[in-house]
Amino acid sequence: MPEDSAVLLIRAEPALSRLAAILTKMGSVAIAYSGGVDSTFLLKIACAVLGERAQGFLAVSESLDRNELKAARQLAREQGFPLVEIETHEYENPLYRQNTPQRCYHCKDELFSEVSRFAKLQGFRWVLDGSHAGDVGDYRPGLKARDEQGVRSPLMEAGLDKEEIRHFSRLLGLPTWNKPAAPCLSSRIPYGSEVSHRKLRQVEALEEKLSSLGFEIRRARHYGDEARIEVPLERMDELLEKPIFEQVKQESRRLGFLSVIVDPGGFRSGNLNRALEVGGAAEMGSAVVTLEKPRRRAEN
Repeated sequence: MPEDSAVLLIRAEPALSRLAAILTKMGSVAIAYSGGVDSTFLLKIACAVLGERAQGFLAVSESLDRNELKAARQLAREQGFPLVEIETHEYENPLYRQNTPQRCYHCKDELFSEVSRFAKLQGFRWVLDGSHAGDVGDYRPGLKARDEQGVRSPLMEAGLDKEEIRHFSRLLGLPTWNKPAAPCLSSRIPYGSEVSHRKLRQVEALEEKLSSLGFEIRRARHYGDEARIEVPLERMDELLEKPIFEQVKQESRRLGFLSVIVDPGGFRSGNLNRALEVGGAAEMGSAVVTLEKPRRRAEN
């Protein structure tokens, strides 16, 4: 959709008009951009409303899937987004690598600190993230870091939820309108199991293999020598077909896994957060919590 059409859509839709009014009042904004549904939509609207007074900041770190990095760069080029890449170093923080339920807090704390530092140098008044109205009530320790650093979430302030963001993204011609969620690679490692470079790259490579086999919605959870794979329930039988699963087994063996489990519950975004409820609630930052073992196993 051409930029003038985007402006017309903003004027025609009350929810987008509210968002535009919030952004206009801010004056100039630095947006933590990842190439995902929410931050892409926010940057698109901000550019339409504020022009050069809106800037995207893409954080590059150890836990970022390199395929996601490549896609985020390509999308920014295609959309003409002004973009600055910055390095974040949450992996150097031992509290992050310990992988307690507060891991996301330490990640977002580093992200917002770095974006804020660059934003101040370049004269932007506000730092924004893509949190939306549907995030209220979820377990999201990163919101604490956001609040501590004065970062704002205009999608949330405007009352926009995920369904509306996808709807308006489609009208705007954004290819991310139906993109699956793509949290950082560390989210595939159960709480209490240390985050390491090797684990992150193992997860990245196994998920890339699944993607090459046509499973764009997938997770490879890292349980030491064991990989637990999640795909949508309706595609589980397809994954378990011998020619396909044999390739998954071969790749997992090459990566160092000794066994592979296909989770019978199928794909569930944020699945590892269920560990906080299994066997009783765990206090934030406390000891190891694990999930119940899936029942369906396929050995290498």
